[in-house]
Amino acid sequence: MFVITADQIDSRHDRDRASDMIAELVQRHAEAFTLPPDQTSGDEIQLLVGTAADAFAIVLDLHRTGFWSVGVGVGPVRTPLPATTRQATGDAFIAARAAVTRAKRAEARFALDTPPAADRPGTSTATEVEALVTMLLLLRQRRSGEGWEAVDLLENGLAQTDIARRLGISTAAVSQRVKSAQWKVERAAHRALVRLLDNLDSATLTSDTVDNDTHDSDTQDSDTSEMDGLRR
Repeated sequence: MFVITADQIDSRHDRDRASDMIAELVQRHAEAFTLPPDQTSGDEIQLLVGTAADAFAIVLDLHRTGFWSVGVGVGPVRTPLPATTRQATGDAFIAARAAVTRAKRAEARFALDTPPAADRPGTSTATEVEALVTMLLLLRQRRSGEGWEAVDLLENGLAQTDIARRLGISTAAVSQRVKSAQWKVERAAHRALVRLLDNLDSATLTSDTVDNDTHDSDTQDSDTSEMDGLRR
């Protein structure tokens, strides 16, 4: 599971943006949330999301606004789930809290954490995935307004010729905007990063299963030893 905790930047000198941001995210990603998004304090929102693709899309939306430090926690969540996100608990929530604290000091205002046991040989670590996501966020952060205008229309399904007509510019100018925006690079990286996030999520599930099996085995060994002692 993915927990996203976002803290509003410089909220003391800005209006409260939490309720508007939640409404926008619900409108764009209505089916993504495992529980309804919550405003957990005056300037903070918390989201519980089930898939890597949805979590990454939400991170991109939050980051693009420029108003949020975003922390993502990947890991198990305690079940049965409560009625609201703010009542939910589990390793993913602990990881998200640590992540958003680091995000406030990070260049891209983003950080990602997993439970320590999730880092296993042969798999990408949270630190590695965080670094790659940060690179993409900084690339998007440097995109011009004209670049965003062209990219948004492309992602809405318009061809470059249609975009040229709508914007009143040449097709060559549209092509240059798209190239400068490095949209093709972003799309390729997007798919890869979703896969890495999905792998992280799978690793936390495996880790949780291993930890539970170890706990059950230790409990069984303890029970066996106690029974042996009683027989003596």
